[in-house]
Amino acid sequence: MDYLVQLASDPAVWIALITLIAMEVVLGIDNLIFISILTNKLPEHQRSRGRRIGIGLALILRLGLLSTVAIIVQLTEPVFSAFGHPFSWRDMILIAGGLFLVWKATKEIHHSVDTTHSDDDLLDKGATTVGLTFSSAIVQILLLDLVFSIDSIITAVGMTEHIPIMVIAVIVAVLTMLLAADPLAKFIEANPTVVMLALGFLIMIGMVLIAEGFGAHVPKGYVYAAMAFSAAVEGLNMMTRRAQKKKGSAGH
Repeated sequence: MDYLVQLASDPAVWIALITLIAMEVVLGIDNLIFISILTNKLPEHQRSRGRRIGIGLALILRLGLLSTVAIIVQLTEPVFSAFGHPFSWRDMILIAGGLFLVWKATKEIHHSVDTTHSDDDLLDKGATTVGLTFSSAIVQILLLDLVFSIDSIITAVGMTEHIPIMVIAVIVAVLTMLLAADPLAKFIEANPTVVMLALGFLIMIGMVLIAEGFGAHVPKGYVYAAMAFSAAVEGLNMMTRRAQKKKGSAGH
């Protein structure tokens, strides 16, 4: 208890906490976009539950990983070398997660562009397919949660050595994701062009994970600045289309 009181009375700890919360929230955007796109493919009555389960798993994973932080830190130790570069378990996890993100986003883009397959075909297969789809979505969310959680915890360890600070930051960030999940998913669903933009973000994030796995550090600020700029441009496009639609309706 004295330890917690001492932490609470230290201004440097509060600065570290605020910085870490901000970082965790920003890092959670990647995870949230993936969860939103994936759960939007589920039947409508399962979407909200799928998002809650996915984000809940993220919280459980991150808190569980924090309890084994000494092991997590060791994941950065080299395991083998190839092409003149030492690879750690963290590197391999990032590469695998990045490849999965690129594959999944590319598959979703192909599905959106290819109109030869109707969604009605899935409905004809009955409830078994729906249940399998929900289970498959949760498994995929769990896999990406693991990748993002390990990267998040390793980054947190580099910013502070106090476990309670990390726990508070993770809980606040995940609760923020939980609050934003449904509005973001509904916004993405209502705007098809945003879906394509979000899938492009996932491909970029996947490539960044792969690059970092191979030892090429990509400043996150550049990545999120590019995402923010693209989102702003798309926002202007949406406003233009909305204005043209109102003008067309007024003309009739």
